[in-house]
Amino acid sequence: MSKLNVDQKTIKDLFQDKRADFLIPDYQRPYAWGETECQTLWDDIFSFAIPDEGRTEFDSNSEYFLGPIVTFKNSVSKMEVIDGQQRLTTLMLLLRAFYEKFGHMQDKASVATKQNIEKCIWKTDEFGEPDMSALKIDSEVATDKDKDEFLEILKTGVVKPGQKSRYAANYRFFQNCIDDFLAKYPTYFAYLPTRIMNNCILLPIEAESQDTALRIFSTLNDRGMPLSDSDIFKAQFYKYYSDIGKKDLFIKQWKDLEELTESIFHPLNGTPMDELFTRYMYYIRAKQGIKSSTTEALRKFYEKDNYTLLKREDTFNDLITLAHFWEDVINQDKDRFSQRILRRLFVLNYAPNGMWTYVVSVFFMQNRDSEGLLDEDQFYRFLSKITGFIWTYAVTNPGVNALRTPVYAEMVSIVNSQPVTFVDFKFEADKVQSMFANFTFNNSRPITKSMLAWWAFQDDDQELFPLETVLEIEHIYARNRYDKDKSLTDVKNLEALGNKALLEKRINIRAADYRFEDKIKYYQGFVNSRNQKKEGTRNHELHHLSETLTDFTEKDILDRTEEIMAKFLDYLRENGLLK
Repeated sequence: MSKLNVDQKTIKDLFQDKRADFLIPDYQRPYAWGETECQTLWDDIFSFAIPDEGRTEFDSNSEYFLGPIVTFKNSVSKMEVIDGQQRLTTLMLLLRAFYEKFGHMQDKASVATKQNIEKCIWKTDEFGEPDMSALKIDSEVATDKDKDEFLEILKTGVVKPGQKSRYAANYRFFQNCIDDFLAKYPTYFAYLPTRIMNNCILLPIEAESQDTALRIFSTLNDRGMPLSDSDIFKAQFYKYYSDIGKKDLFIKQWKDLEELTESIFHPLNGTPMDELFTRYMYYIRAKQGIKSSTTEALRKFYEKDNYTLLKREDTFNDLITLAHFWEDVINQDKDRFSQRILRRLFVLNYAPNGMWTYVVSVFFMQNRDSEGLLDEDQFYRFLSKITGFIWTYAVTNPGVNALRTPVYAEMVSIVNSQPVTFVDFKFEADKVQSMFANFTFNNSRPITKSMLAWWAFQDDDQELFPLETVLEIEHIYARNRYDKDKSLTDVKNLEALGNKALLEKRINIRAADYRFEDKIKYYQGFVNSRNQKKEGTRNHELHHLSETLTDFTEKDILDRTEEIMAKFLDYLRENGLLK
């Protein structure tokens, strides 16, 4: 059974301990606290240490708990920090900012406080004198380009004018807080840092190994900045690559991969690296034959069998390959993908849920060749089929959870080199037509934009939009037109698909007038009174309508709705999705 040393300590006791030699290892992420977190810390400890702004007597036996610090002693006897990096780093910056203010103060309390801070920041010799060249904390964070700035601030107490790192910003913040405090409460000045050191409590948890420390960490959170799942995975990779003598290569590749994922993934939850691990997880699940609609949490999945999956070089190489594939998707890379593939991928970016990214990841990982490329025709058929299926399922079986059952089964088929058929989940044409006819395609439903994106690219002349283009839903027959002339027999037709199209945001704002004849110039583009050219829409259908119609009526709405639905049923039929 693993042994733990757990004993709550004051900041003074922990930092002044002769064994205190903290190392923030290279697999940790960069320092992330900003002014908000520092302000919270300052407010909390100030309220605790100077109760009622000095009007209430301080209880010397009181304690304020700051949280845990999880470490293990590594092979060179340093206390490697697994959890608590943000808190530990910030406390060091705070103490250093206080220390700088005691430079010329000679009263007994100030001298004693200064000496106590010295022994918290610097190692001491055998006579108890601080060695100003030996800090009690070091950082080797591979992806933190500012770590040297942190160490320089601790050594010198000076922030140079050009330094803009979080370390520098937070140090300046604490300097300003201390200046304000000194001006307002000069008689309490020595008391605040003394009470912080003597009465603010940390819970150091020293594990006997990195594995034990990581297991402990998994049940703890840093103060608002817990390590992400991918940070845990990084530690496992790091250990593996260190064992095979490739630590430096791994550190560089991980840093590059982090920067890449940050540029291409923007998940609602978790980090960009977590998103990459999630997409890869679905490939591994499929390889393991897992069809269950219950998906494990990311960390639970990868920690199986003592993180065996993360102790293989090919896993990390796969993650890099997968990330570069998605980079080319996001960048609409014309060297990797043909125009018809890029058009299908563009439409999928408007899918009603994110499931498509997982099944596409599985398809890519299984079918890529030695150069990471896919067969053009096979990939096109696959993208067309999943588009039709996911779009239809969003109306007939709403909710991403319902989609898991058919899609997870197809993922297993993909890794077994079988074609994607959705054979057990094909649709009845009459049922689809009826459900679509009775479905309200209001703007709040993601499937509305999905259908409009699909429809726009049924037009062979529709050019590709850059993915960063902000497209909004345009009511061709404007809603405020109906409010004024009531020229529709059924108000529900306002929200019909036949009355909607995707339009660039900048044009959608201008084209809000209720008359179609006034929209025409915005669709087509025009030159304003200042001789400035205003570009028209790149939606080919809207451009065409503006050239062929002088008005857009209720009949046009109904005819266009019927045309969209008929073409969509043909699309499902062509892709073998109808019974």
